[in-house]
Amino acid sequence: MVQIDIKTPEKVIVAKFYQLPSGRESVRHWLLALVACDRRLIGIDIMKVEFSWPCGPPLCKKLKNSDELHEVRIDLPGRRIARVFFYVSDREMVLLHGFIKKSQKTPPKDLNLAKRRLKEHQRHG
Repeated sequence: MVQIDIKTPEKVIVAKFYQLPSGRESVRHWLLALVACDRRLIGIDIMKVEFSWPCGPPLCKKLKNSDELHEVRIDLPGRRIARVFFYVSDREMVLLHGFIKKSQKTPPKDLNLAKRRLKEHQRHG
């Protein structure tokens, strides 16, 4: 009998939800409010980043004007687009903010929220 040694691939980074001071995980809360199909597609793309980090477009993109913020770029049914902002620290992919895009341009309020959470997380870890 021939034995084949197949290694299970390991995650390069591990996704972790950012927690508000109240303990609420806003990205998890946002995901749970979505329909199952959307949740599944977003989860698959986050997982792809975990296993293939560092990665680039079309799956992942570094945000302009930020050395640390990245976005997972998810195509959803019905020509919709989801984004999950994150940063990487000590092999963790900290999921800061998620939203469904309604236009080509990223809304400043979503970008500013992710930047605030990034600073907060870096201060308090």
